[in-house]
Amino acid sequence: MNLGYLAALLVSIGGMLVLDCRYRLFLWRAPGRAALTLGIGTALLLAVDLVAIALGVFKVGDSPLLSGIMLAPHLPLEEPLFLLFLCLITMVAHELVRRIRSRRGAAEREG
Repeated sequence: MNLGYLAALLVSIGGMLVLDCRYRLFLWRAPGRAALTLGIGTALLLAVDLVAIALGVFKVGDSPLLSGIMLAPHLPLEEPLFLLFLCLITMVAHELVRRIRSRRGAAEREG
């Protein structure tokens, strides 16, 4: 059992949460709404994965970095965490870009 990929995912999620907390971009700006958005986004992507697995499109590889813990056939433990990270980084990046654009717009109006 190798926990390399799982550890990398957890460290990455932790890093995004620290960045989010520091700048109050997503979860720390509107926790309820953000948690709902993350939950829905992760659930939708997981549903797509499950359909793709059922159709034989997605199959688990033999990567030595996977933990080997399977939640379902061809669905490793790391997959839902990756999908959560994907949603989190997307929303944090979106809010960061929105904030930068907003500040630039305000500076242009003033200057």
